[in-house]
Amino acid sequence: MRAFFGKVYPMEITYFGHSCFQVNIGGYRILFDPFIRPNEKAQSINVDEIEVDYILLSHAHSDHSMDVEEIAKRCDVPVIGNWEIHSHFEKLGVKTHPMNIGGKWPFEFGTVKMTTAIHSSSFPDGSYGGNPAGFIVENDELPFYYSGDTALFTDMQMIGEMNKPAFAFLPIGDNFTMDFRDAIVAAKWLGVNKVIGMHYDTFPYIEINHSEAKILADHNGIELILMAIGETISL
Repeated sequence: MRAFFGKVYPMEITYFGHSCFQVNIGGYRILFDPFIRPNEKAQSINVDEIEVDYILLSHAHSDHSMDVEEIAKRCDVPVIGNWEIHSHFEKLGVKTHPMNIGGKWPFEFGTVKMTTAIHSSSFPDGSYGGNPAGFIVENDELPFYYSGDTALFTDMQMIGEMNKPAFAFLPIGDNFTMDFRDAIVAAKWLGVNKVIGMHYDTFPYIEINHSEAKILADHNGIELILMAIGETISL
């Protein structure tokens, strides 16, 4: 539990499938990479009932951005992303906050710093989506790292040393991103012992063996959390 402005809130995390999470920080609802309606595995989620205060978008691929416009307009909230993401959604009448890699900005829920990610990025129409990114979200009690889609890269050691995240959201599905074995290495470089897995099981290309992943993580002193779609946990 954390105290903000005299009120005490847990940091709640809800999983909407693939790489989409809602994180509640001090009463603010932060949504990452909304891909829900087109996700056959997430049909139990009613997108119309999702209420958020901010949307963070790591890159432009359709499996991260398909529900951005709908949710951002209905909730009248800004989309935080790179310049190309800002330009794209601003033209659609969506509120935005542009950033770029290495930059940071203080928001009501904490400071967001945009980090590099080793991946690609384009919008569904094929237009350029700018550089893919991750986010470090710093707040008074429980800073965390949302890597976005990425391969393992050695600068994660620097993120661990400089930003000291308490836990990390990391892709584990392989083929398009790193797998759970590389995610364990990433966790060690980041200095975290708690990883929330993402970008797995949505498509045949990224299906994983849950038992094997958890056993290997446990053997390395890492708690690998594989959330069920619709599940909420508190940290």
